[in-house]
Amino acid sequence: MAAVGIKELKNSLTRYLRRCKQGEEVIVTERGNPIALIQPIKAAKGTVSLEAWLGRAAARGLVTLPTRKISRRVRAIKAKGKAVSKIILEDRR
Repeated sequence: MAAVGIKELKNSLTRYLRRCKQGEEVIVTERGNPIALIQPIKAAKGTVSLEAWLGRAAARGLVTLPTRKISRRVRAIKAKGKAVSKIILEDRR
């Protein structure tokens, strides 16, 4: 288990994330006091947020996370003519 200060972590984030990928836990310190723990997502216990839970599920291969941000803009479309449900029912007869 490695302990690293915030400045060193910021400057060498890739190296510490690589170590974490290999299964090592990293303790983040601020002025010598531990403030956070970076650990492999597969080892995380007691997740609190939905994002953390989804991250663990993705790491185990249970779900695939989206690759782009979901658009919040959805426009209603007005269509003329019969409702699609009525057309389907007529076609079944």
